Amino acid sequence: MASRVESLLAHVREHAENRPGVYRMFGPSGELLYVGKSVRVRTRLLSYFRADEREKAAEIISHAHKVEWEYTASEFAALLHEFRLIKAQRPLYNVEHKRDRGHCFIHLTREAVPRLRVVARANGESGDYFGPFHGRDSLTEVVRAVSDLLELRDCPADTPMRLADQFQLFPVEQEPLCMRGQLSRCLAPCAGRCTHAEYHARVVQARAFLEGTSDTPLTLLRERMALAARRLQFEYAAELRDRAERLELMRGWIVELGRTLKQLSFVYTVPGHGGEDRTYVVRRGSVRDELPAPGSSEEHAALEARAREIFERPEPETLGLRAHEAQEVMLIARWFRLHPEELERTRPAKQLLAPPGTSTSTP
Repeated sequence: MASRVESLLAHVREHAENRPGVYRMFGPSGELLYVGKSVRVRTRLLSYFRADEREKAAEIISHAHKVEWEYTASEFAALLHEFRLIKAQRPLYNVEHKRDRGHCFIHLTREAVPRLRVVARANGESGDYFGPFHGRDSLTEVVRAVSDLLELRDCPADTPMRLADQFQLFPVEQEPLCMRGQLSRCLAPCAGRCTHAEYHARVVQARAFLEGTSDTPLTLLRERMALAARRLQFEYAAELRDRAERLELMRGWIVELGRTLKQLSFVYTVPGHGGEDRTYVVRRGSVRDELPAPGSSEEHAALEARAREIFERPEPETLGLRAHEAQEVMLIARWFRLHPEELERTRPAKQLLAPPGTSTSTP
């Protein structure tokens, strides 16, 4: 092993430069072990060979049979490239950007009679996804509370629905198919207890709550709390209070996410190594395009046209994100949180979309 590691060390010493970039380490069969980034690739790679044997870096280099690297225009470019490589290739030793398992989503199904449910991932099934959230058990309680408060069904997808406004040649009085319906905690669309419009109105309220634009479930919950207290049902009131706290916590997270997404829409020009400047078009915290920084008036016009095309493209602005999208948003947000001076290099989307002569200054 010593000669192999020494050979890798000699290769790094001879060829690597102190420039921003991304490096990869491969195992004996060519499997990708690790992807990393650095502002100074040479210095970072050499540190692996000096690592203490108890450190992760020493373990990685002890299994490495090949080291490759590629330079990028800037630290920001290296950050993005590393993130995308890890997500696409899932290296053995990378952990940070592979942690999708802890995420879960609220799925508002796109059925004739929609439901709210908690799912592990946004898997492409039709409907709206809100999240990601952490803590499946507590999120399940939140979804159950919202479904109860708005009286939405939570039965399986194959449960037959018989809405009140559905045509029936021989109408038959039916009992709800679940205990929630029998206890009037569901509108019971399975038993003709509501019309399509009545049920749809509750779905609209659920979506508005999950988008952070309505407090209806919280209002209903507080009314129940007050009623329970007046009836001296203190244990029940305390249970409702705990539910309200969980609902408020989730709504606060959604509102904060929406605020962050709106702020992270801009054109960002980054100076690059050796004059290789790059411009990124960022919408809702996700890099939608990357181009060489414009130099001529024609290139500036082309960039502005491309940015306007991206920002004007119809797109849901308040729905949740899939796990990989959320991770990119968090990555971009963290970059500007750690480097607030970089915001001076950005041009907000609203400046590009404003009509000529319109003031777009931020108060």
